[in-house]
Amino acid sequence: MAAATPDTFRHLSLAAGIRAAALRDPDKVAFAQAGRMRSYAELVARINQVSTAVAEGLGLKPGDHGAIVSRNSIEYMELVIGASQAGVGLATINPKLAAAEIVAICDDANARVVFADEAAAEALADSRFATADRLIVIGPELESLLAKASADTPRISVEEWGVFTIPYTSGTTGKPKGVLVPHRSRILTLFAMAVEYGCYSPDDRFLAIAPMCHGAGMIFSLAPVFFGGYAEIMDSFDPEAVMRSLSENDITGFFGVPTHFHAMMGLEKKLLSACRPKTLRTVISNAAALPQAMKSTLVDYFGEGLLHETYGSTEAGIVSNLRPADQLRKQQCVGQPIALTEVELRNDDGSPSAAGEVGELFSTSPYLFNGYWNRNEATREAYHDGWVTVGDLAKRDEEGYLYIVDRKKDMVISGGVNIYPREVEEVLFGHPQITDVAVIGVPDEKWGERLKAYIVPASGSSVDQETIEAFCAERISRMKTPREVECIEQIPRNANGKVLKTELRRRSGV
Repeated sequence: MAAATPDTFRHLSLAAGIRAAALRDPDKVAFAQAGRMRSYAELVARINQVSTAVAEGLGLKPGDHGAIVSRNSIEYMELVIGASQAGVGLATINPKLAAAEIVAICDDANARVVFADEAAAEALADSRFATADRLIVIGPELESLLAKASADTPRISVEEWGVFTIPYTSGTTGKPKGVLVPHRSRILTLFAMAVEYGCYSPDDRFLAIAPMCHGAGMIFSLAPVFFGGYAEIMDSFDPEAVMRSLSENDITGFFGVPTHFHAMMGLEKKLLSACRPKTLRTVISNAAALPQAMKSTLVDYFGEGLLHETYGSTEAGIVSNLRPADQLRKQQCVGQPIALTEVELRNDDGSPSAAGEVGELFSTSPYLFNGYWNRNEATREAYHDGWVTVGDLAKRDEEGYLYIVDRKKDMVISGGVNIYPREVEEVLFGHPQITDVAVIGVPDEKWGERLKAYIVPASGSSVDQETIEAFCAERISRMKTPREVECIEQIPRNANGKVLKTELRRRSGV
């Protein structure tokens, strides 16, 4: 028989955390976007209005789902938090997807209502949904709905293990899956982040530039306000605008993906010199591997003691972090497990991998997801006796630091030898005439598979097979050197900066 819940027990809630933060200073600005401001008092009132509108105006019940298709905005955060306070998890869908892809995700999620910004609503104008009977445009239509709703805290019971959001995987290795993210996972992650990064106090000012439709973009945008700080939201990425904001708006922290950093550091040296931040204390990279060459560039520009590289997944949350002091000491490393997290590296037979040996990374912590929506088989593949894997391969050194080698599905077997494309990509990123690169395996009659490199040359540069072979000869073995090179204008990536290798394989006819 289960033990009775203590009278003092209170479920963890994102909305309740923000209400508590608002009591410190109700008139303080919580979010700002393009000159628009939202005080803590206003934010709490609007979150409550969303909850009431979802429950009473739209008739959704705890356990129902909705969807949101929008660029970053203050309203985005209000809708996600307000709906979750009503027990309704929103599928957070990338607005850059095609209309058919968006509809497919909404239908898969059993979304009862779809919130969309004006651009997304226009793209979806002729679409038909299987379960959603209403599309609400973020703007006057949303405001009209909220105007009829009470701003009082709703009396709706929501359990902390209930669904907060349903971000969909990027589909880099197959059909996108809905990740059921509970309140408990994200709230405990927020506390771990506050300790690990040191940039989430009430005095901190965070710049939110990553898409909120992805797990990392959502949590790094939410964290500042959960702890009573300030967040400035950008609805699109402009490297010059980011640099100016960092220097002019007393920003103390921001999160980006490698694609962001590459564009920022590629600006004119005169502008970079003029926009060098004076208040910045924390820079966080996540979502895709940060090349070692870029780490050195960022440390040189921002200074030592700021840069963190975090490894994790939507399913497992934040797993590890490489702290600033180790950025240059530990090459191509993602640090040590974050608080409350245990990591195991396992061989194919389930036995533990030895130090320095590559194994599949499993983690267990309070940050884990609830499973994939309506994907029981995929959930069983991800969970192993309370441990979660997303198929990443890693090794651990004698000091306990982790190194992500590659995704299990991206590993190439050539001539019976395991080759990890990420290792080859790191080498090629060091070439001065290469701005971006991705390596995949393609069929080969003799070797089974061979490496092919897709390369984006620097402006005015020319890179060919002979150039690559000469560069690699001094750095990696012959068997790891790409035997085919193709120059393209842009490496396909999702909004989080992850390379879409499925597209590259299709391009190669694989």
